[in-house]
Amino acid sequence: MPIYFDHNATTPLDPRVLEAMQACLGGPYGNASSVHRYGRAARDAIEAARAQVAALVGAQPQEVFFTSGATESNNLALQGALATAPAAARLLYGATEHPSVLETAEALRAAGRAVEVVAVGRDGLLDWAAYETQLSRGPVRLVALMRANNETGVIQDVPRAARLAHARGALLHCDAVQAAGKIPVDFDALGADLMSLSAHKIYGPKGVGALVKRAAVELAPLLHGGGQEHGLRPGTENLPAIVGFGVAAELARDELERRAAHCRRLREMLEAGLRRLGAVTIFGDSAPRLPNTVQFALAGWEGEALLMALDRKGIAVSSGSACSSGKGEPSHVLLGMGWPRELAFGAIRVSLGPSSTENEIARFLAVLSELQALGAAA
Repeated sequence: MPIYFDHNATTPLDPRVLEAMQACLGGPYGNASSVHRYGRAARDAIEAARAQVAALVGAQPQEVFFTSGATESNNLALQGALATAPAAARLLYGATEHPSVLETAEALRAAGRAVEVVAVGRDGLLDWAAYETQLSRGPVRLVALMRANNETGVIQDVPRAARLAHARGALLHCDAVQAAGKIPVDFDALGADLMSLSAHKIYGPKGVGALVKRAAVELAPLLHGGGQEHGLRPGTENLPAIVGFGVAAELARDELERRAAHCRRLREMLEAGLRRLGAVTIFGDSAPRLPNTVQFALAGWEGEALLMALDRKGIAVSSGSACSSGKGEPSHVLLGMGWPRELAFGAIRVSLGPSSTENEIARFLAVLSELQALGAAA
């Protein structure tokens, strides 16, 4: 049987989510902006989903704005916040952020905005001395710091970063895409002003996400041409996807503890097995991490080659972010953490889910042992 160990890239659609979406496809077909009964039924379904997503992250429903996914949410947060700021106000972002933050930051730099990277340590955690120094150098409009890294699973101290940012008059945006549904996420407790979410990381549909925004935060929209989502994200809503997102969020909230405990137990089993193999480097293992994520390098193997060797054995893993794969470059996350380029080239990410089993972990370790022997023989 094939093994799927790439849940951080995307997750299978939960059958309960699919059921709700199918009912919606044949259900309220009105435009949610219409005032007749068909439109009101669609609007009610959207608002119910908005409440479900808000409940997952401890937000108020009116703070949740639906988008096409986390990439759009990150773009809207960064571009929208900088567009409403004085020209001298800077953007700070962590060295290990997702490509949708990194590339948006670079686009802002190319447009003349002041953009600075905040360093992280070998453990993947923010360099607090560097961060405080950068905050003190002048006006900062926005700090972008993810709650949990998509490659290493390292969890950042976002509340501390937010307190320091607010003390300097800056906003904080938190990419919580990988954290939501795996660890508790509370918008107020994090101290974030903006937060991005994605449905397909929590067993919901692709093509829908959300930006959580405090009422006082002023953003310029990326799109124009309608009043949907209070004008922040115009366009007729993707009703079945939004409904699916809502159900996925409710399930993620209800099953959070069980899912996390299951994945943590399997991760510990996996890491113990990796250490027994020897000649394995586990990245970020000294820092707090997501319960489902392990990134490692196996001596003698380049990451893409190991990925393909595992794929031939029916095991799906990743060599890093799915949004930056195929570029022939080592993980920017590991380079940002200060790991040598040759070791970063060898990185493999295993990300587990509720359907993962002990037998799958055992088989994976057995296959890895065989490949390790082949690598040594070569």
